Amino acid sequence: MIRGVIFDLDGVLVSTDELHYLAWKQLAEELGITAFTKEDNKRQRGVSRMASLEVVLEKGDKTYTDEEKAELATRKNNYYLKMLDTLTENDLLPGARETLLMLHERGVLTGLGSASKNAPVILEKTGILSLFDKISCGLDTTKSKPDPEVFLVAAKKLELSPEECLVVEDSQAGIDAAKAGGMKSLAVGPLYQTMGADYCAKDLADHVDWDTILNA
Repeated sequence: MIRGVIFDLDGVLVSTDELHYLAWKQLAEELGITAFTKEDNKRQRGVSRMASLEVVLEKGDKTYTDEEKAELATRKNNYYLKMLDTLTENDLLPGARETLLMLHERGVLTGLGSASKNAPVILEKTGILSLFDKISCGLDTTKSKPDPEVFLVAAKKLELSPEECLVVEDSQAGIDAAKAGGMKSLAVGPLYQTMGADYCAKDLADHVDWDTILNA
């Protein structure tokens, strides 16, 4: 039986992909990298900030020290944080708030499992921070998906076993991480039918058989 649902953030509850893309593109152009595209940005989905930086840097021909890379990642994040100032509850994806409220009414615990260190800020700005029992994000972890660390941390905070948790994800790395952690998974987003999840739906507003999922 599923007693806790752990959500990824970007692409599941809210979409900040465009903001991430614009911030990384701004950094890339400052570094003289003009070939960074939205296709490259898709490869950054679900992974850590430093792993995302490598996607940008591989488009150039310069080598950077670890210290320089840390500075570049911080610079990009500062651009992104400024863009987040415009984020409101209107930026929630379809069904996000309704699903969280429904789970609380059923007595199901809710957790967040996101690689983003900015997750708490995003949840607050979109008005759903209070709907989460526990948060696991880039501030709690050192390993990127498909490593299951971020989900295992969330399960531990919820005081649940992996078998009692369902992960909701929109990326292949996230679905793979859920499987590696011994958790059931629900895939949403553009690739929801192709990721090999236990369950799938176009988005959280789509027909999701929660009775079947939670009682599995």
